Amino acid sequence: MSTAHPLDPLTAAELSAGSAVLADAGLAGGTIRFPQVLLVEPAKDVIRAGAATDRRIRYTLLDTATGRSGEAVVSVSRHELVSWDDWAEREGQPSYLFEEYERAEEITKADPRWQAAMTRRGLADRAALAFCAPLAPGHFGRADETGRVIRTLTFLREDADDSPWAHPVEGLITHIDLTAGSVLRVEDHGDVPVPPEHGRYTGVEPRTSLRPVEITQPEGPSFAVEGSVITWEGWRVRVGFNAREGLTLHQLTFQERPVVHRASVAEMVVPYGDTAPGRFWISYFDAGEYQFGKNANDLRNGCDCLGVIHYFPAWVADDHGAPVEIPQAICLHEEDDGIFWKHTDLDRRPQVRRSRRLVISSISTIGNYDYGYYWYLYLDGSIELEAKATGIVFCGAGAEGSSNPHATEIAPGLFAPVHQHLFCARLDVEVDGERNSLHEVDVVGVPTGPDNPHGNAFTWRSTPLRTEREAQRMADPARARVWEIRSADRVNRLGRPTAYQLVPQACATLMAQPEATVRARAQFATKHLWATPFREDERYPGGERPNAHPGGDGLPAWTAADRDLVDTDLVLWHVFGPTHVPRPEDWPVMPVDRSGFLLRPHGFCDRNPGLDLPSGSHHCAPGEAP
Repeated sequence: MSTAHPLDPLTAAELSAGSAVLADAGLAGGTIRFPQVLLVEPAKDVIRAGAATDRRIRYTLLDTATGRSGEAVVSVSRHELVSWDDWAEREGQPSYLFEEYERAEEITKADPRWQAAMTRRGLADRAALAFCAPLAPGHFGRADETGRVIRTLTFLREDADDSPWAHPVEGLITHIDLTAGSVLRVEDHGDVPVPPEHGRYTGVEPRTSLRPVEITQPEGPSFAVEGSVITWEGWRVRVGFNAREGLTLHQLTFQERPVVHRASVAEMVVPYGDTAPGRFWISYFDAGEYQFGKNANDLRNGCDCLGVIHYFPAWVADDHGAPVEIPQAICLHEEDDGIFWKHTDLDRRPQVRRSRRLVISSISTIGNYDYGYYWYLYLDGSIELEAKATGIVFCGAGAEGSSNPHATEIAPGLFAPVHQHLFCARLDVEVDGERNSLHEVDVVGVPTGPDNPHGNAFTWRSTPLRTEREAQRMADPARARVWEIRSADRVNRLGRPTAYQLVPQACATLMAQPEATVRARAQFATKHLWATPFREDERYPGGERPNAHPGGDGLPAWTAADRDLVDTDLVLWHVFGPTHVPRPEDWPVMPVDRSGFLLRPHGFCDRNPGLDLPSGSHHCAPGEAP
């Protein structure tokens, strides 16, 4: 069994073959499920050598009857089981199964204590249409919360088409042992009325004032696609996809020179800042607990993407290991991006060139929220990631017109807690080769004195970040701070190392206090930047199994060794994202909230790489010079 390239995403045939190997080994069937199924990416030297590779799949196994879990590696090239690792002594749980979401609701509704709480509140007649949201519990060291635990919060629906998020049953919390199939306890706090106003966001009479915008490319797009490889205007990139991270980019080169070996959003934590019994514990790890790729959307032209589109399909494994196709998981298209450069000379003769960008995108829906990941490649060699958060804000109930320091009233009696979406991008950089070094560059004022006699001077200061501890950094927009990745093997025509800069956006890091359990579990989110030397097994900033993990895994564990970062194969971990204080305009469905970062060349090119762009003079207004 072969594929076009060792980094290509898993195929249906490979997933079926892998399941067959596990079945032969007695590791499939019955009550065994597969929470996570991922390609084992080959070592870098093997990829660069272009050698034939052994295609392997890493299966996370869970016996739903016993709670036993482990990891099996299967060679689908040789049709054999390579290894089996029992996780009996490991901390943390595998990510949740899709079937566990439905099971959690069934267990909740069958419990007499939940039924009694609904009856006490006068809601027994609405229980059939109730939605019991299955939520990761975090980790609080409770004696009865060991093994495979989940919580549910209850929401009501007026009918099958109603949005449940509009009708929270405040203070009703069910704690569930999924392995035992039983409720550990039910919390029933207070008698806050259920907000009555519906949360429907469709069926609104559409406005007629917007005129159509048609995107046409009569000669076709400027990109070319061969298998999973895209070439476009000096760029070459390989597209990947997996169940945990979703969209990944590989082997990005600009002008036939390496820039990034692998880029992904490796994790996101969503901590809530509410003290209410039903929300103080919420801190989702959307990749590690729920999985971005497994929850990816099947995209639609004219809706999710606009223009001349090329779609990439993806295959993921369902809970039983069977292949499931997402026919249009990744969208590729071009966008106009305004002007690239312009100047009007002393004789009032303008010259202008338009910019364009290549967009590679994917969208995942995790419960109430939707996340779009848009990677942009620009004509000047820049790479940008824009994360778009939308969907429906998570709400509780309160007294109409009351004030809550941790939640805003966004509709009558409906309160949305303050929370954060803290993404962590993993950037395996290789700027003009594997050997790179990291520097922090600040713009600083010069004290008035002999070096600044008029008080006007300022300059930049470059600080090498030589070790992992030195590289744990915070963004500082007041100093225009950037982080520079410099090549150890190439200089530009001015004799300086070629480089790329990571340009952060201003955003908060994790707001939880040091005593909060989420801080131990999501320690990666306390800094904007971490850097590590590349290791094959260091993949996720919060560790392999953040679900119900007590914390300390991932980046804090790896960087404790304070390894050297000079002239080495670097991986940058960049934390970014919105801190969301909800507003009425976010209801009943939230406009997109954007966040991200930029990677831009700094001395990588010898001059503006867009001087040869066409003038586009046929688009100029009459009388305007091209």
